[in-house]
Amino acid sequence: MGHSKKFNLDEKFVFSSKFQRAAFITLGLGIVLFVIGVVSISAGGGDSHDEHALTQTVDLLASAQEEGSGEAAHAEEGDAHGGGHHGYHWTTRIKSTLWHNSIFFLGISVIGIFFVALQYGAHAGWSALIKRIPESFGIFVPVAGIVLLITFFWGNHEIFHWTHDYLYDPNSPQYDEIIAGKAPVLNFGFFIGATIIFIAGWYGFYHVMRNHSLAEDNEGGVKRFWKIKTLATVFIIFFAVSSSIASWIWILSIDTHWFSTMFGWYVFASWFVTGLSVITLFVIFLKKAGYLAAVNENHIHDLGKFVFAFSVFWTYIWFSQFLLIYYANIPEETIYFMERLTSDYYSQIFFFNIVINFFFPFLALMTRNAKRKMNILRIVCFVVIIGHWFDFYLMITPGVLKDHGSLGPLEVGTFLIFAGLFLFIVGKRLASAPLIAKNHPMMDESLHHSI
Repeated sequence: MGHSKKFNLDEKFVFSSKFQRAAFITLGLGIVLFVIGVVSISAGGGDSHDEHALTQTVDLLASAQEEGSGEAAHAEEGDAHGGGHHGYHWTTRIKSTLWHNSIFFLGISVIGIFFVALQYGAHAGWSALIKRIPESFGIFVPVAGIVLLITFFWGNHEIFHWTHDYLYDPNSPQYDEIIAGKAPVLNFGFFIGATIIFIAGWYGFYHVMRNHSLAEDNEGGVKRFWKIKTLATVFIIFFAVSSSIASWIWILSIDTHWFSTMFGWYVFASWFVTGLSVITLFVIFLKKAGYLAAVNENHIHDLGKFVFAFSVFWTYIWFSQFLLIYYANIPEETIYFMERLTSDYYSQIFFFNIVINFFFPFLALMTRNAKRKMNILRIVCFVVIIGHWFDFYLMITPGVLKDHGSLGPLEVGTFLIFAGLFLFIVGKRLASAPLIAKNHPMMDESLHHSI
C-alpha cells in the first residue's frame, strides 16, 4: 500500500522497563497508602467527617412520616440507623472502597470494548489507527470482576441492606414489605448469576472480537471485518441491557428503597466519559512516546469532541434525574439527594462533582483549538477521570458508610493499586500485538482523516 511508505504500520509498543516502572511505582505507592490507611482506621482514626449527618437524615425522615409517607419513611429510617449493618466497623470502609474501585475500573475496561464495538456498528473509519488501544482494555474485565465478586462474598451484609434474611420474613419485626417485593431481583442467586453472566459475556465478546482483529492482520480482506461488525452489533445490544441491570444491582440497590428510572443511563454516562478520557490519555501518551506517527491532530480533535460531548451528556442526565426528583418532592425519592445534601461532608463532594465534571471540561474544551492540543486534553482527561471517580464515590459511599464516610490514604491507595494494575496488565496486552491494525479495511480513511 502506498501509505506504508510514509508511516510504519507494523510498529509494536514495547512495554519497556521504563513503562513497567511507572506502573509498579503507582502500584507500590498505592499499597503503601492502603496499608497506612488500614492501620489508621483500625486504630480509630479518620472514621467520620460528619457527626450530624445521621441526625439530620433521621429528622428528615421523621418529617416525611408526619406528612403521610410513614411506611416508606419508617423503612428508610432503619437504613439511616445503619441500613441493617448492625453498627459500623472499620473493615466496612475497606469493603466500600474495594466495591467502589472495582466497579469504576470494570466500567473503564468494558467501555474499551464498547468503544470498539461502537466504531464497527457505526461503520466509522477515523478510529482504525487507534482501535488497538481501547481493544486492549478488555483484558482487565476479569480482574476487576473477580475483585468485585470477592468483595461481595466478603462484605455483602455491610454493603447491601437487602442481603439480610429477616427483611423477607413476614413474622420478623424487621420485615420490610418494600424490599420483600423486590425479592425476585434482590437475592443472592440473581445477583451472583447476573454478575457472572455479565462479566463472562463482556469478556467473551472481547476475546472473540480481538481474535478476529489479530487474524485480520495476517489475512487482510473484509471477511474478519464483517464478522467483528456482526459481533459488535450483538455486543452493543447485550451491553445496553447488561450495563443497566448491573447498575441497578451493583449500585442502585445499595440504597434499597430508592429508585430512579434514569439510573442506568446515569452510570453509563459516567462510565463512558471516563473510558473516553482513558483512551485519549493512552493515545496522547503513546504519541508523545514516539508511537502512532500516523495519528494527527484531527484524530486528537475527534477524541476531544467525544470527551466534551459526553461530559455535557453526563450533565444532562445528572440534571434531569435531579430535577425530576426535586420537582416531584416525593420523600422516598428525595431521600437519596437529601442524605448527600444535608451532610456537611457529602454536600461538598456533591457540588464539587458538578464543577469538576461539567464546568471544567465544558469551559476547557469549548474551543476547536483546545480539542486539538494534546497538553490541554491531557489535563482535562486526567481531571475528568478523577472527577468521575468522585462521582462513583458519591453513588456508593453514603449508602454504605452513612455518616462514617471519609477520604484518606485508604481510598487514594486503593485507587492507585487498581490504576497500577490496570496500567501494567493493559500495557502488557498492548505490547503483545501490533499497535496498529494495518489491514483494517478503512485504514486509508483513518490515515487521511481530516476535519
